[in-house]
Amino acid sequence: MDLGLSNDEWTAILLSLRVSVVAMFASLPFGIAVALLLARGRFYGKAVVNGIVHLPLILPPVVTGFILLIVFGRRGPIGSLLDQYFGIVFSFRWTGAALACAVMGFPLMVRSIRLSIEAIDRRIEEAAGTLGASPLWVFLTVTLPLTTPGIIVGMILSFAKAMGEFGATITFVSNIPGETQTLSSAIYTFTQVPGGDAGAMRLTLVAIVISMAALLASEFMAHLAGRRIDPE
Repeated sequence: MDLGLSNDEWTAILLSLRVSVVAMFASLPFGIAVALLLARGRFYGKAVVNGIVHLPLILPPVVTGFILLIVFGRRGPIGSLLDQYFGIVFSFRWTGAALACAVMGFPLMVRSIRLSIEAIDRRIEEAAGTLGASPLWVFLTVTLPLTTPGIIVGMILSFAKAMGEFGATITFVSNIPGETQTLSSAIYTFTQVPGGDAGAMRLTLVAIVISMAALLASEFMAHLAGRRIDPE
């Protein structure tokens, strides 16, 4: 179906989808681990760790992007090592956009998974342990399946956040057409040129459709996972 979108607009849309999917899946293992740590861990400084995890939600996105540029830029402490030894460059690349989106969506993912873990009845896990299952096996066969609805919701929220991310992304990787110009950046570009309102409106409608589809998919998949766990 022809939506009247130009090749550059389609490029921005597809790049946004690519960045969002990569950000979502790349952050998922870390999200589960951190959520489990915060939900079950008992250690000194837990409040500090929790604060650091949720910091991107409080800081202006531009600040988060600037921190990423300082740390993961070519001259940054981590970015220079990655570039020198592995040839991995984040700044001003689409991979950097994925990193920025992953960082911005990480708190939403962690919180959703953490709440799901905290809602699990510990007696179910203890029962599995009394039957001889190791802690790792209990986690893989009991805890993780029961956490599935929270994981799904966290993934979709992370994806939706990545689709709408602008401040951190444009600060860290700039707004390079075909390389780092995501959907939000393209909309911003249209608003800065005369006669760009039509293009901005087209991409805005696309963004709304994608975001709503992601949220509806989140509700449906979480409900479906919940029914599989508790058929009653």
